Amino acid sequence: MRMQSAPLEPSLWFATAKEAPATFPLEERVETSVCVIGGGYTGLSTALHLGERGVDTVVLEAARIGQGGSGRNAGHCTPTFHFYEIPTIRKMLGEPFASRLIERQSNGANLVFDIIRRYDIDCEGVQTGYIQAAHAPSVLGKLERRCRTYQEIGKATRMLDRDETERLTGSPRYFGAWFHPEGGHINPLGYVRGLARAVMSVGGRVFTNSPVTAIVKEGTRWKVETPTGSVVADKVVCGTGAYTTGFWPGLQDSFATLGVAVMATQPLGDNLRKVIAPENNTVVDSRGDAMIYKYNGEGRLVTSAFVEGKRGGDLEYTKNLMREKLQWLLPQLPEVDWQYYWFGALDMQRKTIPRLFDLAPGVVASLGYSGRGVPTGTMMGTVLADWAMGMPAKDLALPLEPLTPAPFYMKVAPRLFLSWYRFRDQRMARRDGVSPPPF
Repeated sequence: MRMQSAPLEPSLWFATAKEAPATFPLEERVETSVCVIGGGYTGLSTALHLGERGVDTVVLEAARIGQGGSGRNAGHCTPTFHFYEIPTIRKMLGEPFASRLIERQSNGANLVFDIIRRYDIDCEGVQTGYIQAAHAPSVLGKLERRCRTYQEIGKATRMLDRDETERLTGSPRYFGAWFHPEGGHINPLGYVRGLARAVMSVGGRVFTNSPVTAIVKEGTRWKVETPTGSVVADKVVCGTGAYTTGFWPGLQDSFATLGVAVMATQPLGDNLRKVIAPENNTVVDSRGDAMIYKYNGEGRLVTSAFVEGKRGGDLEYTKNLMREKLQWLLPQLPEVDWQYYWFGALDMQRKTIPRLFDLAPGVVASLGYSGRGVPTGTMMGTVLADWAMGMPAKDLALPLEPLTPAPFYMKVAPRLFLSWYRFRDQRMARRDGVSPPPF
């Protein structure tokens, strides 16, 4: 199954999110200052921040609000970088861009929950903290260094010993953890629908079922074409992530896609909720092929995993594997009933940090969030709004880059890496004298 075409209806979020605002396809020619392509976190955050500054904006969404990754991810809001540590980010980007990006990304979760509060978005949003747990004793040093680097930029992070880790996660399998109080979790479809409603409240126009077919020059402006209409704008922002189509040459080739399976259990009773993640944190561990879980508002455990071969390709195999993983991690769980299960895709960049592509004078794209979409997409809306408002390139939070294709190995490497990560995780556990999981 191609994950970009997987249906949204089977998801827990579709069953529980507040309804989307009324929107309609674009069926005429309209003019605006900024045309935003993509009705997910990136596009809607851009439109919201422009609307708050009085800039006329039109958003074009190919399907419905939240149809892509923004409406089907697991709902974790993690205020950290994925894969790379802060000192490495400084070396990769250099100054002043490194410090600017670090400041924006590390405050991304705060931005999400500030928007939720200001616009009263009903999305089960809770900012109760993020826990990354050590799956083997030898990982603790790395987690301690990570914790310290976030303390150095002003975050109240702290280490957890083994007993406190077990108390907060409910799992006896971990050897300690680090805790970031600014993390949290949401109903992602509820959040993106709320963003659309917020955009409309500040004067933005949102059109759905309006896939972009081309972006062409019209005099000094740009014309963004759809099957039944067009938008003429001074500037164009592309924020379509893993669901990017061929409306701009080469944009689809700038990232690799990775499928994700998400599943939700039956609601857990109060007795179980008192011992499994009792403080409603979002929990992830240090494995390369990580185990991750959180609650939704009904008390269901939501977990996810990358798709690879039979995992994702064979539904019953996938359900059994994820059941085995969760019950190994949380042995106090009763029989797991996967009452909801769905699939999606994310866009992976080689650098795993957001990138700002300069497609043409007046046209930019941002994508490749590599699994940090909730805070990163929202945060990038502020960067893209700065660009659209005319901020000089040298003052932006990210450098403008020419569009380049992802290396060939990226098309297969994410899936190969999963096998390597599992091998590495098992080897590390055995080296530390720990019984590895039986999968």
